Amino acid sequence: MDHREPLQILHCDDDLIVVLKPSGLLAVPGRGAEMQDCVVARVKALRPECIDQPSVHRLDMDTSGLMVLALTADAHRGLSLQFHERQTEKRYIALLDGELADDEGTIELPFRLDVDNRPHQVYDPVHGKTGVTHWKKVAVENGRTRVEFQPVTGRTHQLRLHAASTHGLGIPILGDRLYGTGTGQGRLRLHASHLAFTHPRTGERLEFRSDPPF
Repeated sequence: MDHREPLQILHCDDDLIVVLKPSGLLAVPGRGAEMQDCVVARVKALRPECIDQPSVHRLDMDTSGLMVLALTADAHRGLSLQFHERQTEKRYIALLDGELADDEGTIELPFRLDVDNRPHQVYDPVHGKTGVTHWKKVAVENGRTRVEFQPVTGRTHQLRLHAASTHGLGIPILGDRLYGTGTGQGRLRLHASHLAFTHPRTGERLEFRSDPPF
């Protein structure tokens, strides 16, 4: 997936839209004219009737994968509540830059924003808020480990920090330019591969899967 290509749409109705975000594309607008191309802007261009703030969850710029956005105020309220109440299901596939010994586990790690080095997050057992992630090893490939993450909480950079921190897995995600040895945008091997939620109007359970492009 190239962030310059058109946005891939997996589902669209009168209430919401599910898209596949490429790595390197912002989820929401950033600061400055050069940071306006994003998932939200592209959805609003496709669906001009869309509400002004359609995002109900976010993916990091360098993370690829499944995102749902609301087209109406009612849908936004309903979806936002599901994310807040942890009624959605989210799973990610990552490629770690090293071999992981253990097979599965749960990471509970307190962390916070490093105000002197934004946007880095840092481990802080005193002032940090705890992020929780279930994980399991999928395979070892040429000295790197494919892992499935299932985050319970949804904090900024949670999976990236949980992977890289010596208090977590101790192996950064391949291509991570903040917590690993990545050198540029669009190269992070982290993909939102599974997303399930209840349609806010119909009550139908919707489930989407996407294979990672790595």
